[in-house]
Amino acid sequence: MLSIASYHHLMLAAEWTPALFVFAFGACVGSLINVLVYRLPKGLPVVLPSSRCPSCEHRLTWRENIPILGWLLLRGRCRFCRERISAEYPLVEACVAILFLWCYVVWYLPDLSGAGVSVRAIQPEWAKNGVRETWPSFAVLLILVGSLVAMTIVDFRTYMIPLVLTWVPAGVALVLHPITGLLQGSSGFRYGSADLGGWVIALPTNTGLWWMGAAVGAAAGLGVSGVLIKLGLLRRSFEDYDEWEQEALRQQRAGDTSASPGGSEAEAAEATSDVPEMWLQYPHARREMVRELAFLGPVIGLAWLGGAVSASLGLAPFLAQPLWLQSVVGVATGYLIGAALVWGVRIFGTFLFGKEAMGLGDVHVLAAVGACLGWADAVLTFFAAVLVGLVSAIAGGIARSKSVRMLAFGPCLAIGAMMVVFGKPLIETGLTLLFSPAEPIDLP
Repeated sequence: MLSIASYHHLMLAAEWTPALFVFAFGACVGSLINVLVYRLPKGLPVVLPSSRCPSCEHRLTWRENIPILGWLLLRGRCRFCRERISAEYPLVEACVAILFLWCYVVWYLPDLSGAGVSVRAIQPEWAKNGVRETWPSFAVLLILVGSLVAMTIVDFRTYMIPLVLTWVPAGVALVLHPITGLLQGSSGFRYGSADLGGWVIALPTNTGLWWMGAAVGAAAGLGVSGVLIKLGLLRRSFEDYDEWEQEALRQQRAGDTSASPGGSEAEAAEATSDVPEMWLQYPHARREMVRELAFLGPVIGLAWLGGAVSASLGLAPFLAQPLWLQSVVGVATGYLIGAALVWGVRIFGTFLFGKEAMGLGDVHVLAAVGACLGWADAVLTFFAAVLVGLVSAIAGGIARSKSVRMLAFGPCLAIGAMMVVFGKPLIETGLTLLFSPAEPIDLP
């Protein structure tokens, strides 16, 4: 017969064994991220060729490809040519593994207050239903976290965001959140309800009925605008940017060469080939915003029409639909509201300052966050990102050093999203203390 201590140890092992698998899975995802951040900016295929040493091009064996451990066993050097391997590889793998593990600990492990760790204050209500009932939506979270890490590294290096890193989490959310709804049927969760605050993603209620129809109309409007671009009736914004940049760089190199007769064209090209702020010099930014407004015309018009129709029909027909279908609307609402926030700031700021205020990649990032986490979390993420950006700018101004620069807004959005994921209950508590409403603030 097992003693109480033995039983306790067995239970602890049973609880932590899945967590170790999540950690290992996170390390593998981190290894994939290392491939993505190297290949995507260069336009290289992701799957083939297989991983090779960047110095000697020797194909790596499975031993060298073991996440974290492979780098440690090699002592940071290629086994074939003995060139150093960047420590960034194991650091990214370990970072993603720890993030995945922390997500699992917060979402599903019992309270560890006896061990001096309490995570219940930040656990989402729906996670109390356990892994079996909520694994699809938890998978959405993990994929979003991995994508945000990859976006942050690429954007920090290149000031560009490969859009595939935003499309994947949004597409996964569109598939897996409804699967969570299918698992629940019509009964909803045991803990919480399939309503605004208790579901894994915000769903329309009486106060959000107009937004439900608007989301459907806006999605249709995106399709209409896409067709108009295919037909050539609308033009993509910044179509001539690459041509303008090449000409501007050519003139700048020519000027640098003539200003320093002793220098070569190769030296001038090297000095000007990496200019992340070149886009600030583009002289036609306001004109391009007119094109983007033309693209958004059908989106805004059909969104308004959809909202009006939805409000006139009432909420009952929607609530009569299965929960998985309601989840689809929740994902679409989050995606569109997230995109609208950044796109609105982009257009307004560009008209105001005459320079591109934010990149379209940032629009896609917050849209993906909204699709995965819901429209309310997208709004919170935007304001958290603004705060992160301000802190970064202040730090750069105080340091006055080239080694400390203001973050691109993409990494700010990624950090803001993590702040919301792990601190939303604390944000609700802070807002309640700030505004002192009659009842505590409970965001969807």
